[in-house]
Amino acid sequence: MLTSMKMETQQQGETAGGIKRKGELRFEGLKPYAICIFCNICFAGYNIISKVSLDNGMSSYVLVVYGPVFGTLITAVLALLFERKHDRKISMAILRDIFFLGILGAVLGRTLFYIGLKDTSPAVASALANLIPSMTFVLAVLCRMEALDMSKHSARAKVGGSVVALAGATLMTLYKGCALISPHSHHTQASSKLQFNKDWIKGSLMLLLSYLSLSAFLVLQTVTVKKYPAPITLTSLTCLTGTLVSAIMTAAVDHKASSWRLSWDMSLVAILYRGIVIFGLTFYLQALVGKTKGLVFMTAFRPLGTVIATIMGLLVLGDALFLGRVVGALLIVVGLCLTLWGKEKEKEKKLLEGTHLLNALKSDQKSDNTWIL
Repeated sequence: MLTSMKMETQQQGETAGGIKRKGELRFEGLKPYAICIFCNICFAGYNIISKVSLDNGMSSYVLVVYGPVFGTLITAVLALLFERKHDRKISMAILRDIFFLGILGAVLGRTLFYIGLKDTSPAVASALANLIPSMTFVLAVLCRMEALDMSKHSARAKVGGSVVALAGATLMTLYKGCALISPHSHHTQASSKLQFNKDWIKGSLMLLLSYLSLSAFLVLQTVTVKKYPAPITLTSLTCLTGTLVSAIMTAAVDHKASSWRLSWDMSLVAILYRGIVIFGLTFYLQALVGKTKGLVFMTAFRPLGTVIATIMGLLVLGDALFLGRVVGALLIVVGLCLTLWGKEKEKEKKLLEGTHLLNALKSDQKSDNTWIL
């Protein structure tokens, strides 16, 4: 009797332990999804905070300078914590690459982004950011870093995705359409129509140039990381270069001392948010997901950032939602999905070819051993 009771208790304990392990595994499986959603919320929040800061009079050039300062400090601390044991020798070629990374990412990319954001909206900035994978693919092909064989389905998908995404960006830039959701009156919409046509196109073009610069940054970063395999340290040095170059540029463009003063308002929040949340928290979280799930998995969540930024823009800024913006954003998302599908298929084919090659080598080795025996 006692033995049977002990056995039942043991079985119940094993069942409870199994359920607990299953729950832990399920939680671990959901963590990458939760991290990607959280990162997109952080990025959308940054677009909103930056827009409010710029609308309140913060100079876009000064914002470019202060952002990398905190980014340099945060990534330097992370590099000391996680990459202290790396053997890092910096050659002149790597220094040259770091200089151009600072120009493309921190100076050109961010300056054009803030100018474009000021004339458009966070939702548009987030939607056009979905063009980065397509732009990166085109630049990689032009730089002969990626082969293009149009006889393959994956290559056709990537090219088609790039074309569809470009069509969506063009539609968002040139076509407004009717207001689907608008918190403003008809009088306000009519009075801002002329300003929309002029500033909207200019801002959208600035955003496109910004993302083109960031795409070039990603291409160069891929090459540089192979020569200097310490990504956090590389990011810190890139931020430092961007800080120095943007400070010189801003001093030449904006001579007013008042522009450089920081007060306890949204400008300071935007700077601290970028340094702590974007460079510190999301950089680390994306690195964790990238190691386990890969770049394609993270990029697949970009459209979610557009949805979040649109909702935040409606609720916080009172932005109107126009038909042209929605259709253009949908086309960009379709183009992004096609590009990602092509990349994933290409990756699967390479893995399959590698497996076949490994099996062939093993079979050859077995046949050689048989002949020797």
